[in-house]
Amino acid sequence: MTIKPLADRVLVVPAEAEEKTASGIIIPDTAKEKPLQGVVKATGEGTKDEKMLLKVGDRVLYGKYAGTELELEGTKYIMMRQSDVLAVIEK
Repeated sequence: MTIKPLADRVLVVPAEAEEKTASGIIIPDTAKEKPLQGVVKATGEGTKDEKMLLKVGDRVLYGKYAGTELELEGTKYIMMRQSDVLAVIEK
């Protein structure tokens, strides 16, 4: 099954939360922070007023409360508008 976002929406796979701190302390699931970055898996076409700037494979930063969380076939996704993306991470 595939998901095709509409208009200016993007489908992002969030990065995994950190399991350990730098000093080696294991973080329990209840204390893990929600990751604020992920990888774009699908994009819409954009709107007549705003073209789609993101592309599949972009690593992005997004706001803490951005988008709607989805789970499909055991994989977690976040569907958000392009404007919810704060930055693209370039290496």
